[in-house]
Amino acid sequence: MLRIAIPSTGQSELTFNSFEKFSVPSPPNGVDAEINNEVVLLFDDEQQAVEYAESLFEVGSDLDNDKTPQKLIVNDIVGAIYNNNFVRSYRDDH
Repeated sequence: MLRIAIPSTGQSELTFNSFEKFSVPSPPNGVDAEINNEVVLLFDDEQQAVEYAESLFEVGSDLDNDKTPQKLIVNDIVGAIYNNNFVRSYRDDH
């Protein structure tokens, strides 16, 4: 299982509550909340994480304004996934 934490220090200041409030699509294995209310995305493996990031990127491209909370959340999530060391290594190999 791959767990990717989304820091609440990003542009969206994402918390578990805002993840739910803005109805961000969840990854296939769901999400967890850490004690500090940060969001942790759950995946079977790196490929599943990349596929989720790509689908979120498409959702984000459909949003008109780059400053909406939804767009900022999507950007923070996609960035956290692609910056994850395991995902980067997987992408380098494929």
